[in-house]
Amino acid sequence: MDLILIISGLVVASIIILLHFIVFFAISVKKNNFGIIDIGWGLGFVFVAFGVMFTRVLILGANSNILGFMTVLLVTIWGLRLSSHIGMRNKGKPEDRRYVDMRAKIKPPFVLIKSFVKIFLLQAFFMLLVSIVIIFNVMSGNIVNDRSILWIVVGVTVWLVGYVFQSIGDRQLKAFIQNPLNKGKLLTTGLWAYTRHPNYFGESAMWWGIGIMGFANSFSIIFPLIALLSPLVITLLVRYLSGVPLLEKHMRTKPGFSEYEKTTSIFFPWFKKS
Repeated sequence: MDLILIISGLVVASIIILLHFIVFFAISVKKNNFGIIDIGWGLGFVFVAFGVMFTRVLILGANSNILGFMTVLLVTIWGLRLSSHIGMRNKGKPEDRRYVDMRAKIKPPFVLIKSFVKIFLLQAFFMLLVSIVIIFNVMSGNIVNDRSILWIVVGVTVWLVGYVFQSIGDRQLKAFIQNPLNKGKLLTTGLWAYTRHPNYFGESAMWWGIGIMGFANSFSIIFPLIALLSPLVITLLVRYLSGVPLLEKHMRTKPGFSEYEKTTSIFFPWFKKS
């Protein structure tokens, strides 16, 4: 039964993710703005979480449990907040420079097909990898002892730390940018005094929290270990590929970055160096 639940979850998640990216690709083409997919990133995980839970309870007839419920709840809070934040931030603005550069590198023929594969299907693949922890947690066996509850408590605590860093970091940056006196300057106060990227650290921490929760399930230990691939992928993406490096490149153009770089941790929050 455990294997049936997991395979069913993988199939459902794959279908949801593919349809999700097809829809956002169509919208992006119509708007001539591929940056719209950033709004769909968080929403996609919400759809996966609810789709997998729906499959477990209503199709396979298996009762839900606290691990599955908490996973859906935390993913929903994270996903809706992130998508609404990006949507409001990008409203009325031109296409993100990242996607402008990506599209410029795609040459004829079959530009639309190549764009879908190289940009949208690539993100779909990463979404499926990260969704593994959602599938395993939601499809988990019954919670059977106090040790399982402890894992959930620890995971939720780590998730809350990440949520604070991401939400407050985003709020501080938004307020800083909206002040015309700060044009061309770096934000180096608040959470930004302890890490140059509190929002990306928060993103990583939230997924590690959900991964830690997975050790509460009654499946073999191999399942939560596999599920840790999800937070690992997110961390590698934001730290070394799509997040920190791109933003650091932009930050280097601003005065004071050299000093900021020397004194402030790039990712994991820590006290300033003298």
